[in-house]
Amino acid sequence: MGYSHCSRETHKNKHLTYRERLRIEVMLKEKKSTFEISKAIGCSQRTIQRERRRGQVQFTNTYLKHYYVYDADYAQNDYIKNRECKGANLKIGHDHKLCEYIEEQIKAKVSPDVIASHIRMDPMKYRVTLCTKTIYNYLEKNIFLEVSYGDLICGRYSKKRGGPVNRPSYKNLKGRSIEERDEVINERKELGHWEMDLIVGKAGISKATLLTMTERKSRREIIRKLPDKTQAGVIHALDVMERQMGRKAFRDTFKSITVDNGTEFLNSSEMERSCLSKKKARTVVYYAHPYSAYERGSNENLNRMIRRFIPKGSDIGKYTKKDIQRIENWLNNYPRKILNYYSPLEAYKMVA
Repeated sequence: MGYSHCSRETHKNKHLTYRERLRIEVMLKEKKSTFEISKAIGCSQRTIQRERRRGQVQFTNTYLKHYYVYDADYAQNDYIKNRECKGANLKIGHDHKLCEYIEEQIKAKVSPDVIASHIRMDPMKYRVTLCTKTIYNYLEKNIFLEVSYGDLICGRYSKKRGGPVNRPSYKNLKGRSIEERDEVINERKELGHWEMDLIVGKAGISKATLLTMTERKSRREIIRKLPDKTQAGVIHALDVMERQMGRKAFRDTFKSITVDNGTEFLNSSEMERSCLSKKKARTVVYYAHPYSAYERGSNENLNRMIRRFIPKGSDIGKYTKKDIQRIENWLNNYPRKILNYYSPLEAYKMVA
């Protein structure tokens, strides 16, 4: 016999309440059997047997002999304590399909924030939705079988403390300072204003570098492989792009370029002049303050993303033009939170 023969609704998949424990205590004092108690409570006899064992309290009589009695208060306090130690259930539950999707995306170098946005955009595909912080927490606690926090290329962003130091560059007094830049550029109101930098490989292996250019409004990226880290290499790369696009198209696309004060960018007059028309300029170059990488924050972020494919210390000379183009395409089609999870290419086309 079992709880299928009870006269009241059964307790299937439910915990005993404090009121029911008090009733068990009273019925045990009345010498009721386990079957009678289970029938009255509406649960199996096995549940009552386990409850009696867990709720036993030891007493001593006047003859110093020990005996055990079920106590409802002790049993309830023990139940509450065990529930508190249990911890919250995982929100992801037993959704193996969602686990596999997250693992695949982490392996594909996608950030937890973008993964969370994809899950929110397709609520019918998965049983639960996870926020960015939850995915980070799961990775830190090794919830997933095949990936962990160590598989992330970039961890959580932590803001550095300390105010900016905006001092002039004493080696580049002839260059146009970023302080002269129009507000339309600072506020990212129109396309055509870029930030530029170089990514270098391991010293002593190869002189090859990457010229990276990031459009400030859409975050569109252009990457060009250079033979070395020189002014001539940078100017030659700009000349090649101008010849391919035409002077007017280049001027409309690159209205301004903001760079740092590295020696490879100090020849602003050559970078600004057109290789197709000596009397006309093709762009305007601005220089950020020394030790102020945040003034070119978009380009710095994209450079960090490029490091997902070309780690520091790598020989850039080993990467072919096809490899560089593949990285550029990946970056331009990668959804960004700052763009409402549109890709830079989609954002560029919507504004252009």
